[in-house]
Amino acid sequence: MEADEAVEGEPCPACGTPNAPGRRFCRRCAAPLRAKAEAAPLPWWRTVWPFRRRVRVRSGRALRRILLVLAVVGLLFVGFLFLPAGRVVFEDVRDKLGGTAEISPSAVTASAEAPGHPAGAAVDGLTNKYWGAPALGASLTATFGTPFRLVGVVLHTGASTEPEEFRREPRPVRADLIVTTVDGTVHEKELTLNDKPGEQTVRTGISDVVTVRLVLREAAGESKNRPIALGEIEFFQRT
Repeated sequence: MEADEAVEGEPCPACGTPNAPGRRFCRRCAAPLRAKAEAAPLPWWRTVWPFRRRVRVRSGRALRRILLVLAVVGLLFVGFLFLPAGRVVFEDVRDKLGGTAEISPSAVTASAEAPGHPAGAAVDGLTNKYWGAPALGASLTATFGTPFRLVGVVLHTGASTEPEEFRREPRPVRADLIVTTVDGTVHEKELTLNDKPGEQTVRTGISDVVTVRLVLREAAGESKNRPIALGEIEFFQRT
């Protein structure tokens, strides 16, 4: 351009040469005439770790979405736990992940018992002694002083763990397990027992248990002159 050209306008920030309005670059040194707009300042919470970032690239919007999703999931989980079905599932998972320990009843009674085979023989820890029920329909009731979470019950049917002695005496093969909780709720479960010596485990998963009753319904090798033998019954709580 000609040196004597007279131009009125804003001076170049780099060299001071006047430039006509509307120009984007200096007519002499080609420096940008318009300064870049400064980024908007970050909100206060974006300046605190771990939200602090050097570049603002929609991180605030993404974080808000993540927090909203977590809040919704948390509310759904809490609501699920308040539902009866949700509570059952939650407690069942705890049963599987937690440990178990045997718990002894504070008292054991029977609706009927044969001479020499009292109810206490079913919880003495010995399988060569047994509770003898004179007939079907007899029941054994265990009472607990403190409510607890009943995870399972282990049964030893028959008069002994020795096969020959086991087959000699009548033994239950079907029974009803009736569990009562501290609020009076009754849970009933029909049991089908294997006709062989050894322990048989029954999973329950019932909270706040105070009494457990076993009612004999059917027996193998039944005889009028011989009682139905239940060698041992054990109760297990969650730890």
